[in-house]
Amino acid sequence: MGSPDPPAELRPSNSDDERDESRLAQFGYKQELKRDWGLAHNFGVSFSIISVITGLTTLFSFGLATGGPGVMSIGWIVVSFFTILVATAMAEIVSAIPTSGGPYFWSAMLAPPRWSPFAAWLTGWFNLLGQVAVTTGITFGLANLIPTAILVKNPDFVATPGITIGIYAAILFSHGIVNSFGVQTLRYLNNVSIVLHSAGVTALCIAVLAKAPTHQPASFVFSTFIDGTGVDGDGWSIRASPAYVVVCGSLMAQFTLTGFDASAHLSEETRKASWSAPIGVVSSVGFSALFGFFVLMAFLFSIQDLEATLNSAYKQPVLQIFVDIAGEDGALVMFSLIMICIWHCGLFSMTSNSRMMFAFARDGGIHPFFHKVDERFRSPIRAVWLAAILSFILALPSLGSSVAFAAATSIATIGLYISYGLPILIGLIWHKEFSTMKGPFNLGVFSRPIAAVACLWVGFITVVFCLPTANPVTSQTLNYTVVAVGIIAIFAVGSWAVWARHWFTGPSAEVAEAMRLGVDVTEPGALEEREKQEGGLKLVGGNTAEPPSE
Repeated sequence: MGSPDPPAELRPSNSDDERDESRLAQFGYKQELKRDWGLAHNFGVSFSIISVITGLTTLFSFGLATGGPGVMSIGWIVVSFFTILVATAMAEIVSAIPTSGGPYFWSAMLAPPRWSPFAAWLTGWFNLLGQVAVTTGITFGLANLIPTAILVKNPDFVATPGITIGIYAAILFSHGIVNSFGVQTLRYLNNVSIVLHSAGVTALCIAVLAKAPTHQPASFVFSTFIDGTGVDGDGWSIRASPAYVVVCGSLMAQFTLTGFDASAHLSEETRKASWSAPIGVVSSVGFSALFGFFVLMAFLFSIQDLEATLNSAYKQPVLQIFVDIAGEDGALVMFSLIMICIWHCGLFSMTSNSRMMFAFARDGGIHPFFHKVDERFRSPIRAVWLAAILSFILALPSLGSSVAFAAATSIATIGLYISYGLPILIGLIWHKEFSTMKGPFNLGVFSRPIAAVACLWVGFITVVFCLPTANPVTSQTLNYTVVAVGIIAIFAVGSWAVWARHWFTGPSAEVAEAMRLGVDVTEPGALEEREKQEGGLKLVGGNTAEPPSE
C-alpha cells in the first residue's frame, strides 16, 4: 500500500509555471529561457551586480580625492535614499510587466500608441549603453586591481595599459565562457556569490575593525572634506565651489547602487515573476544600501594614516588600509576575497546584459541574429559574446586616458538611470493607463509621488555626472561621459528620424493596446470586443450623453 499523498500545499505544482508562461504569452512571447530561478536567485543576481564591495573598492580612491570621508559617508546615505525610491518606482512597473526586455519594454507598454515604438527605441539604446558600461566598469576595475595586488610582493612590477587591457580581455573571456556553456552552473555560482558578498565581506569588515591598531573618530568619518580634484593646482572647490566637489563625489555611491534592473532582465527565468522580480529589485537595493554603509564605515574608521592612504604606493587606498592593518600577507588574503567577489559581480553583469540584448533583438531593436537561444545550453550565446565584445571596445580609451575608468562608471550610471527614469516618467504622465496594468506590487496612492521624486533624481544625476572631475580640463582629464551619452542620444534620435521609424514597431502594438485596456491578448476576440466597447463609450461621450448603464 502506497503512502498517503501529502497535503496539497506541500505538493509540487506546475500552476505557478503555467501562470508565468501565460503571463509571458500575454506579452506576445513564448517561453524560450529555462524558468528555474526563485526569489532568492533573482535577489542574488541584482545583489551580486550591485556588489557594494566592488563599487567601494574600485572607486574608493576617487571618493577620497573627490570630497573625502565626509562626502563618502553622508553622500552614501543621501544617494541610498533616492535610489531606493527609484527602485520602488521600478518595482511597481516590473510587477506589471515582468519580461527580459526590462525598461525598453516597459516604455513601449506605458506610452500612448503613437509614441510607443519611439519610447522603446530610445529607452532600449540607453539601457544597452548602460548595461555595457556597467560590465566595463566592473570588469575593468578588476583588471586594474590584479596588477595592484602583484605590486605588494613585486614593487618593481609595472602595469602598462597594454597589460591591463590583456587582463581585462581574459576576464571577459572567462565570463563569456561561463555564461555561454554554464547556465546550470550560474545558479550555483549565484549562491556562492551571495555567501561571499554577505558572510564573506561581513567577516572581512569585522576582521578589519578588530585588527586595526587605532580607529578614526566620528568627526573624521563624517566631516572631513578633501578636494583632490586639482591636477596642477587648485581643485574645483576653489575654482567653482565645495558643492561642486560634493555632487561629483556622489558618483561612488550612485555607481555602486546600480544594476538592479537585473532582477527584471531575469524575470523570464524566475518563478512567480510578477512578485519575485519586484521584490528582488527593492530588496537588493535596500539590503545593499545598509550593507554598503557598514562596509564603508569599516574602511573609513580603520584608516591609519590619511596622507599615506591618499598617496599609496599601490595607488589603491583599500589595499593600503589592509597593509597598514594586517601586513602584506594578510592584506593579500583580504584583497583576494574582494577580487573574487568582483569576478562574480562581472559574471552576472554579463548575464543581465546578454538577456537585455536578447530581448531587444527579439523586438527588432538590434539585429535579429542576436535573438537566438542555444538549444543544448539554453543560453543566448550570441548575445553573450556581443556583450563581451562591446564591453571590451568601451574600455579601449583607457589606453590613452587616465580618467577613462571614472568615465566608464559615469556612463554606466547615466545610461542605466536614464533607461530607468524614462518608463517611470511615462507611467507618471499616463498614470491612468498604467493603473490598469498594475501587478501585485502596487504602491497605491504613493505611486505618483514616488515616481515624481525618482524622475527628478534621475534628471539631477544625469547632469552632474557629465561634469568634469579634474581641474584643469585637458584631453587627458576630460570627462568623456557627455561624449558617449551624447553619441547614443544623437544616434537614437537621429536613426529614429531617418530610418528606424519606418520599420521598428517595438513590442507588438496589439499587445501594447491590450495591456492599456487591461485585456488578455491570448483570449480570442477579447481585444476586439473591448475596443468596440471603448469606441462606443467615446461616441456617446462625444454626444454629451451619459454612458450606457451595464
